[in-house]
Amino acid sequence: MEYRSLGRTGVQVSTICLGCMNFGDKTTEADSMDIIDRALNAGINFLDTANVYSRGVSEEIVGKALKRNGQRNKIVLATKVHGRMDDHNLLAAGNNRRHVIEQCEASLRRLQTDFIDLYQIHRPESSVPIDETLRALDDLVTSGKVRYIGTSTFPAWQVLESLWASKELGLNRFVTEQPPYHILDRSIERELVPLAQSYGLAILPWSPLARGFLSGKYQCGMEIPDDSRFASDLQKSSPFVRRAHQHFSDMAYNVLETLEEIAAEKNCTISQLALAWVIRQPGITSPIIGPRTMAHFEENLGAVEVEITADDRARIDAVSEPEQGIVPYYTSRMIDFSAPRYRW
Repeated sequence: MEYRSLGRTGVQVSTICLGCMNFGDKTTEADSMDIIDRALNAGINFLDTANVYSRGVSEEIVGKALKRNGQRNKIVLATKVHGRMDDHNLLAAGNNRRHVIEQCEASLRRLQTDFIDLYQIHRPESSVPIDETLRALDDLVTSGKVRYIGTSTFPAWQVLESLWASKELGLNRFVTEQPPYHILDRSIERELVPLAQSYGLAILPWSPLARGFLSGKYQCGMEIPDDSRFASDLQKSSPFVRRAHQHFSDMAYNVLETLEEIAAEKNCTISQLALAWVIRQPGITSPIIGPRTMAHFEENLGAVEVEITADDRARIDAVSEPEQGIVPYYTSRMIDFSAPRYRW
C-alpha cells in the first residue's frame, strides 16, 4: 500500500480510503466489521463515514469495529456533518454552530472515540456565512475533539472564500476537500485541483466509479435496472434525472469501450482500471471507495496494483477530456442561486 500526505498536514494516509456509507444500510453490521478488518490488514489506514449515513448507524458500526480490533490509534478517522438527522426537528440539520457542535458530540459517542481526525462539512449551505461554521470548527479543534477540518462537495470559489476567512479571522483552516470525481466528470481539474495544489489541500474524491457505471455492468442499449442507484435518481428532482441520463450518454459508452480495451490489455477489471486512473491523477490524495460486499472490496483493492502509463492517459483523455464531461455536480445540484447569500 502506498501512502501520501493528507494535504499540508504531513499525516500519512493510504491511497485508498474506505468509505462506510453502505454500512448499516446495504451491508450488514457483521459484514461491515469484517470489511473494516480486512481493509486495515491490507494497509488501508483511512476510514470515512458521516453522521447522516443511516442516521448514525454507520458511525456506530465503525466505532464497534475499531473497539473490537483495537486499531483506533493506527487509523485516520473521518466523519461529516450537515445532513438532517431528525425529520421532526427543524434544528437538526445545517452548518450552523449549534448543529455542528451538537453533532460532533454525538459522532464522538457513536464512534466510541475521544477525537475525530478529520471533521468535514458535508455540503455547503448558502444561507449560513462561512465564519459561523469556521468559528464552531475552530472551537472543536482548540478543545481537542477534532484534529483537522475539511469540506465535501464545495466548489472552488467557496473553498477559497473559506481559506480567506480563516486567514482574516485567525481560525483553523480547511485542509481537505471531498469532491465527486471520475472519468466521466473531470470538472474539478479546471479550478479545484489547481487550487488544492496551490494551497496544500488534499483531494479525496468520492464516487470514483461514477456510482457503479464504470464497473462495466451497464451495456449500451440496456434498460436501467430497477435496483440501481440510477433508477432511484430518476424518481427524484430534475438535476438527478439529468445526471442519470448523462451517465448513459454516447460519451459515457465511448469511455466504457476504451476502458474495456485497456483493461483487457492489463488483465484487470474495468472498475480496477477506472479507480487506478483516479489514484494516479495529479493532485489526488486518496479516492473513497464504498464497497457493499467483501467481493466488491477485494476488487477495489486490486486497483492499487494497476499501473497507468502515459499511453493509457492519452487514450482515456481522447474520449474523456474535462470539456466533454457531464454537467458538474456543483452546478447541477449544490448551489442554490435563489437563496440569500450572507457574507461574513
